[in-house]
Amino acid sequence: MIQVTNISKKYGQTTVLQLENLEIPKGQSFGLVGNNGAGKTTFFNLLLDLIQPTTGAITNNEIQVDKSEDWKPFTAAFIDESFLIGYLTPEEYFYFIGELRGMNKADVDTFLEPFEELFNGEIIGKRKYLRDLSKGNQKKAGIVAALIGNPEVIILDEPFANLDPTTQIRLKKLLKSLTEENKATILISSHDLGHVTEVCERIVVLEKGELIKDIETSEATLKELEGHFSV
Repeated sequence: MIQVTNISKKYGQTTVLQLENLEIPKGQSFGLVGNNGAGKTTFFNLLLDLIQPTTGAITNNEIQVDKSEDWKPFTAAFIDESFLIGYLTPEEYFYFIGELRGMNKADVDTFLEPFEELFNGEIIGKRKYLRDLSKGNQKKAGIVAALIGNPEVIILDEPFANLDPTTQIRLKKLLKSLTEENKATILISSHDLGHVTEVCERIVVLEKGELIKDIETSEATLKELEGHFSV
């Protein structure tokens, strides 16, 4: 589904990402972990064509992302609050995204119904702009908006940050169902090793822009990761 070939990103003389080869098959839940500055967000930005690579290429379903926009109809992401439109209410934003995905308001309303528990009565019908919501509720709105239209590829940067424990548990169940039932390819970065090992079947560790571990998740993975980062 996603193929990375000799990708690098440099700022001046500093290399912030250098990946020779990485393949993420369709339907895989893929986790990306690493300390600050490891290159996680840079990788996602390259994958979404938000920045240009210094060398190499990334293809999404055989489409080179910096040469064509044909990957966009089946790919969705929520990286941070800049993906939201702050002067819209959540409902307006959901309808806007739905229109981009070829859905009318009734379709979007039906799509949103299963998320009432996740929203916990704090997002829909509150007559608040997105910019006035808490960080946690902004994240909920952004993640759910990314799922509108059932995209094949979903990219989430730090999805568990700023969420309360109940919402984290609900989100983990939701992400698991997307890969198990919808066969979506999900890419997640997180500083929380527990969450990412629980959700992802494969985890890649980045360090100073380079891939140093590629792990198939098992019962021993969390301990392995904790041991790596405690050195």
